[in-house]
Amino acid sequence: MKRRSHTVERTTRETQIRCEVDLDGEGRAEIATGVGFLDHMLASLALHARLNLTLSCAGDLDVDDHHTVEDCALALGQAIDGALGERAGIRRFGFAYAPLDESLARAAIDLSGRPFACVLLDLRRDRLGTLSCENVPHFFASLANALRAAIHLDLLRGENDHHKVEAGFKAFALALRNAVEIDPRGLKIVPSTKGSL
Repeated sequence: MKRRSHTVERTTRETQIRCEVDLDGEGRAEIATGVGFLDHMLASLALHARLNLTLSCAGDLDVDDHHTVEDCALALGQAIDGALGERAGIRRFGFAYAPLDESLARAAIDLSGRPFACVLLDLRRDRLGTLSCENVPHFFASLANALRAAIHLDLLRGENDHHKVEAGFKAFALALRNAVEIDPRGLKIVPSTKGSL
């Protein structure tokens, strides 16, 4: 089977990003965004989605972390979208639960071609390391737009914001892994009554 991989280079006045994705990987990650907690989350996403991810970003962190987080999400979404091609033969839908100690997150994804994001993680801190908590839902909204997917991610319970976010990323990773999986029956159809996604 041909490897489903894609590379995106994104350069603006605010960020310079290179992102490589292999959907049929082993969960290897080389991440350097300049935002430590984001690096940690992206490495976790790669591992649990079982995709190989290389992502480097030189961003205007002297301003704040917003442009880096947003543009990394856009580049990642574009890379996954490119790797999926016309999306024939994939399961399309994915859903998962992921616990992390006291926190439990639920994710559902539809690789429908129609972007939408609803992210409810009940974050109370201002920051996790150098990652602004307000940028966590913005990451998933930006990812949904570039990936052309509907993403629903919510916290069912939790107290510790680090655990909440990490459970959320892991739940999303597991849901994504299911959605991009090739149908084991070998069907090559695009999973839509419209005939395209």
